[in-house]
Amino acid sequence: MTLARFFRRLFGGLFMAALEPGAKAPEFSWKALDGKSYQLKEALAGGPLLVAFFKISCPTCQYTLPFLERFGKHFGRVWGVSQDDARGTKDFAKDYGISFPLLLEDTQEYPTSNAYGLTHVPSVFLVGKGGEILHSMVGFGKKDLEDVAAKMTELTGKQGFAPFQAGEDVASFKSG
Repeated sequence: MTLARFFRRLFGGLFMAALEPGAKAPEFSWKALDGKSYQLKEALAGGPLLVAFFKISCPTCQYTLPFLERFGKHFGRVWGVSQDDARGTKDFAKDYGISFPLLLEDTQEYPTSNAYGLTHVPSVFLVGKGGEILHSMVGFGKKDLEDVAAKMTELTGKQGFAPFQAGEDVASFKSG
């Protein structure tokens, strides 16, 4: 059992992502900072996708997204869903070196975040080609990201990826 899952069990639903592995990922389509429109269903035709919901003011999001950038560089299969406006999200991407697509959630009603049942950010979902949630993580979990890296390697065939560098001081868990 990962440390993140331990805390989920210990604290009940407090740290639980609403969508657990096996659930169907709700479809969504949003404009991104680059001006393009991104649709989940179309993206999944190309393989699994790592989707990370975040807020720019969240310290755990600030810690987590640079690690997800490594996934994006290697696999090219990462989207961020920002719960903030375009200007703040653009500044965040620059400050934290994020180059994968950052989609802009409707910050009045949060329909995508609500469809995924989010209560905390970051919330990260590995969505399989068929639209099923393969892995979910709330907050930051080192073991969770190692598991996601192994699963993405298996599913994409892209070898040689490690989410963390040798000697790097990485927290085991940070709550969202």
